[in-house]
Amino acid sequence: MAKAAAPAGDDPLARYNAKRDFSRTKEPAGQRGETPDSHLFMVQKHDATRLHWDFRLELEGVLKSWAVTRGPSLDPDDKRLAVRTEDHPLSYATFEGTIPKGEYGGGTVMLWDRGTWTPLPGKDPIKTLAEGHLHFTLDGERMKGEWIMVRLKPRGREKAENWLLRKVADDFAGGSDDLVGQAITSVETGRTMAEIAGGEEPKVAKRRPAAAKKAAPAKASRGKLPTFREPQLATLVDAVPAGSGWIHEVKYDGYRTLIGVGGGKAKAWTRTGLDWSDRFAGVVEAAAALPGSALIDGEVVAMDANGHPSFQRLQAALKDGGTGALHYFAFDLLEQDGEDLTSLPNTERKARLAALLHDAPEPLHYAEHVTGSGEAMFSGICAEGLEGIISKRADAPYRTGRRSPAWVKVKCTRRQEFVIVGWTPSDKARGFRSLLLGLHEDGRLRYAGKVGTGFNAALMDDLLARMKPLERKTAPVEAPRAAVRGAHWVTPKLVAEVAFAEFTEEGVLRHASFLGLREDKPAGDVTEEKAAPAAKATKRAKAATQAPAGITSPDRVIDPDSGITKGQLAAYYAEVAEPLLAWLSRRPVSLVRCPQGRAKHCFFQKHDSGSFGDHVHHVPIREKDGSTEPYLYVDDAEGMMACVQMGTIEFHGWGSMIEAVEAPDRMVFDLDPDEGLGFEAVKHAAFLLRDELAGLGLKSWPLLSGGKGVHVVVPLDASAEWPAVKDFASRFSRALAAAHPDRFTANMKKVERKGRIFLDWLRNQRGATAVLPYSARARANTPVAAPVTWEELRDVETPARWSVLDGAELVKRAGSKALRGWAVARQALPAA
Repeated sequence: MAKAAAPAGDDPLARYNAKRDFSRTKEPAGQRGETPDSHLFMVQKHDATRLHWDFRLELEGVLKSWAVTRGPSLDPDDKRLAVRTEDHPLSYATFEGTIPKGEYGGGTVMLWDRGTWTPLPGKDPIKTLAEGHLHFTLDGERMKGEWIMVRLKPRGREKAENWLLRKVADDFAGGSDDLVGQAITSVETGRTMAEIAGGEEPKVAKRRPAAAKKAAPAKASRGKLPTFREPQLATLVDAVPAGSGWIHEVKYDGYRTLIGVGGGKAKAWTRTGLDWSDRFAGVVEAAAALPGSALIDGEVVAMDANGHPSFQRLQAALKDGGTGALHYFAFDLLEQDGEDLTSLPNTERKARLAALLHDAPEPLHYAEHVTGSGEAMFSGICAEGLEGIISKRADAPYRTGRRSPAWVKVKCTRRQEFVIVGWTPSDKARGFRSLLLGLHEDGRLRYAGKVGTGFNAALMDDLLARMKPLERKTAPVEAPRAAVRGAHWVTPKLVAEVAFAEFTEEGVLRHASFLGLREDKPAGDVTEEKAAPAAKATKRAKAATQAPAGITSPDRVIDPDSGITKGQLAAYYAEVAEPLLAWLSRRPVSLVRCPQGRAKHCFFQKHDSGSFGDHVHHVPIREKDGSTEPYLYVDDAEGMMACVQMGTIEFHGWGSMIEAVEAPDRMVFDLDPDEGLGFEAVKHAAFLLRDELAGLGLKSWPLLSGGKGVHVVVPLDASAEWPAVKDFASRFSRALAAAHPDRFTANMKKVERKGRIFLDWLRNQRGATAVLPYSARARANTPVAAPVTWEELRDVETPARWSVLDGAELVKRAGSKALRGWAVARQALPAA
């Protein structure tokens, strides 16, 4: 029964009522009540200025209230801060809804838990509350068992009372995240925070990023169009140069192109001075609108479905005349308004280039760079399946027409140009079996092997049409008869771009794949690119670990920074086989293979020609063009170790199982920070992402990437297919970036990442992969991707917290109570 209102001075609800305008908020007006037969307790999840959980205990006819900033924890070791707030009326125990913006406590309120509480026998809670401690038992739908609250001594001029809420060790104790991380819907209505905010039938508005503003063409000055200059070339090396004196850029997989601008016109030249303005018409047209005159150095590229530069897409675009699909990434400025800039430091030239391209429309882009931290960038680039990086001395001038040690290139896979010297016939009705290749060496053309993959029927027809007019009777190279039996020889004029694993001792290619023709490089200039050796690391890992049976070359160093060997890597994978296979087994997988160690040449592999043995299996998966390709998967430790034996360091998995390839069972959001952003910023972003996902009814778990960020993993029940999951991940990420533009970007372009975190949702599309929990990483000190709880994440200082030398600890953690059930939940994709 409700009590009559007490005088204002004695009314415990006076503060409550004074803070609220009940003509605007649906919260109940405060009247003191009595419930002598029971003690109610309830918790409301409250997304106000800061997300918190309001913990309320019924006592003396009101709800005594505390704001628990991180929510209650079932772990007895956790002491959660609880800030005392004003008493609330008993009628507030059923309130769920939205408090209008601008009102006190404005935001969404969820009825998160409810039940009864019982003070410890023999203790008067009215007295102990005044003394600064409470000891009680809860019988709620979520919070159960024995709990303690203690008031902290005030410090300084604190106005609020600060208390600590702690779980007592009993049968109801558990992990830090068992409540806050798992309980994300209302106990009254089953609604998520987003559904409460949206009403009975919530429909989240489709937040679209603001339309990209097209820059109005700048009024071009009548400056003179510059003439062509030979570009500076980079030297191939086998390791990334260290130190802050270097800047590092993406090595774009395209055609090196100089753009001249002046007088409202533009011109495009290849690296050898060929005028390709007509072939790059879209780029040239956009460049003509730039102000003044300039000579710009850069790369023309075409993007694949993942937004990565693709040489094969570029070839197809040029062949089909699709110049609208081309982009230009500018990385240097040689001249501007008649001034020769080549003697200026690299960083100053780039600063002028950035200013010139500030408002430039697509397809023109400024090529971003990072200063120092080249190894970290290289690892990330290779993990994305890109070609490599270009490292440049920050203070170096531009050396026209020279291959200078001030510019070096480091490739993720070995690839270079070869001269086509012939082909071997096919036993089929059309096409050929392989192309025969050569290289210039010591003034002569030598045989360099063959390439028999990377072609489709249309490409074979095109190549044959180009080679047949060049056919000749004599061989332009000396080659082993058995290897070239039945060969058709051609005059060596065509140049092919080829990816390959290595050269044999005889100088012949192994595991070669055709990428495309190079029309911008004369055949006479094609020589072997030999990587200059980098200084070898002397630091060796001291831990001596016996390699598992079947692992050859166990002493081969795979990480020069730590000295970790292939044998130690194999021993780690044997140790963590059980928790890793929980994620790896029967899932299409891509391998990051580094046969000579991570400092050499690493590459992604998702198909197998049979070299992995019987324990590595294949699942046929339909490609976009209708063809079917065999993807790799393993289902036991033997298969996993077979991959390690073949030089695998990392395992990346699809978001679906081989039994249901089209139905993903997880989403992964990769938080990738801009260079210079600390890990604290990444952690804060991860918690924000967790809370936003929880508001939509999705539980999530954090995974330390072993790189520089965090993956937020969202398990699904596989009831939605790839298009729906991709669409949800895209819209969610873009909406989050629009709501927090100073913190996130959902755009992979480097220029969009300045001071922000790239919320990479692209891993949630068919064919994309993400690093698997407990996989090692091909990075300095060989860290691993490690599951953690949300509570642990608060105190972790680096995403590379554990390495392959910590296998025993990781196995112990995997079986711990805290990680039991990590990222395991059957939850449907929300309609929101």
